[in-house]
Amino acid sequence: MKVTILGAGGVRSPLMLRSFILRQDCLALAELALMDIDAERLELMGWLTAPLERANPPRFRITRTTDARAALAGADYVITTFRVGDMAARAVDERVALDHGVLGQETTGPGGYAMGLRTIPVLFQYLDLMREVCPEAWLLNFANPAGMLAEAVIHHGRWPRAVGICDTPASMLRGAANLLQARPEDVYLEYFGLNHLGWASGVWHRGRNRLPELIERFAQLGGPVPSYPFAPGLIQALGMLPNEYLYYYYSDEAVKNLCAAGRTRGEQLLALNSVLFAALRQARAAEDFDGLQAAYERYYRERGSTYFAAETGGRGTHDLSRLSREELEALGEQGYAGVALNVMEALAGPAAAPKTLILNVANRGAISGMRADDVVETVCWVGGGQIRPLAVGCVPDHALGLMKQVKAYERLTVEAALTGRYATALAALALHPLVPSHAVAKAILDEYVQRHGALMPKLS
Repeated sequence: MKVTILGAGGVRSPLMLRSFILRQDCLALAELALMDIDAERLELMGWLTAPLERANPPRFRITRTTDARAALAGADYVITTFRVGDMAARAVDERVALDHGVLGQETTGPGGYAMGLRTIPVLFQYLDLMREVCPEAWLLNFANPAGMLAEAVIHHGRWPRAVGICDTPASMLRGAANLLQARPEDVYLEYFGLNHLGWASGVWHRGRNRLPELIERFAQLGGPVPSYPFAPGLIQALGMLPNEYLYYYYSDEAVKNLCAAGRTRGEQLLALNSVLFAALRQARAAEDFDGLQAAYERYYRERGSTYFAAETGGRGTHDLSRLSREELEALGEQGYAGVALNVMEALAGPAAAPKTLILNVANRGAISGMRADDVVETVCWVGGGQIRPLAVGCVPDHALGLMKQVKAYERLTVEAALTGRYATALAALALHPLVPSHAVAKAILDEYVQRHGALMPKLS
C-alpha cells in the first residue's frame, strides 16, 4: 500500500508521521510519500521527525518530494492538507471580512468562501494528475473548507472514492466520553449536519442515550460551560450538543471579540509560524535535535491553548499548558491523523471489521430534507472498501433550514470557482447567512480579488 500526503510541509506533518509509525502494524504500508511545493519546509519537517524515525524505525519507505506526479504515482490513498497561499492568505481572508464588519474566520463565512475559491482549482489540478497516475486511489481531504471541497470533488470532479475529514466531531465524542467517565470506543455519537455546522442529537453508552443527563449537567453549572462556548440555556433549548463552530451562528459576540482582540486568528498564526520556522532553521543549522523538538512543542502548546480564545473573548476551548509531552503527542494522534488512519484501516480491512466514523459524504437519503447528492457530515459505516452514511431521518426544522441555506451557498461557491463567473461568486457570498447584504458581499469579494491577485480564479 502507498499513501501520499499533499501539503506535507505543514505544521501537522510531524503528528501525522508519528501516527503512521505507531500504527504501522494496522496497515500493510509499503510507502509514505510526503509532498509539498515548499522544499525548505518539507526538509525542516524531516529534520523534526528524524529522532522519531530513528527511535521507531518504520517498516515502510518514506519519500519526500516537491514532484506531485512522483508522489501520486501508484498511490492507494491520497491525503490533501495543503493551503493555497499559506497562512498569509488566511490572514487576508479574515482581515478583509472583519474590516467590513463580518466574521473573519478561516472556514465560516467569507473566510471559508475565499479559501474555497482559491483551493478548488488547485485541487482539481491534482485530480487530473490522479486520473493519470493513481485512478483507483481514495482521496481523503483534510484541506479546508472540508465539506465544500468534498462537494466539489464528488460531484463536479466525478471522483466517487472521496471523503471529507474533520476531527471536530471525534473531539466532541471524546469530550462526551470524558464527562461520562467512559472509554471513547464505548460511546456512540448520533451526529448530523455539514462540516463545521453540526449537532450531536444522541450520546449512547451501554444501551442508554445519556444526552439528557449531559444537558442537565450543563444546566446545573448556571454559567458558561468550561471549554465549550455555549450557555447552558442554549443547549437546553436545542436539546442537542452543537459543534463549537455553531458559536458563530448562535452568538453575536464573535465579531466584537475579534475586533477587540486587535488581530485575527490567521494573523496570530502567521506570527507564530514565523517564530517556529525561524527557530527550526536555527536548530537545524546547529544540528540541535532537542532544540527542534522544544521549538515545535512550544508552538503546539501556544497554538492549541489560544484556539477559539479571541473569538470567545479570551476563554478558548483548549488548555494545553499542563499537559506533558506524552499527553500532547497522544492528543495529536487522536486528531486528523487518527481519523485518517481509522478510515484507511476500515476501508482496507475485511468487511467483518468495519468502523462507524463521522465523515463528509454524499447524503444518499440519510438526512431527510437534504438532497441525495448533498455532501453532509454524519455517521458512516466504513468497511470492505465502502463508505455508507447511516440513516438519520428527520432533523429539527431550525437545523435543516440552516443546513440548506449554507449548502446552497457552498454549491454556488464551487460553481464560481470552476466557471469563473463573477455573478455566481457574488450570489454565493451574498447568500451566506453571516453576510448581511448584497452590497457588503460585493465589497468583500472585490477586495479579495484585489488583495489575492493570481491566487484567486479569474472572475468575469
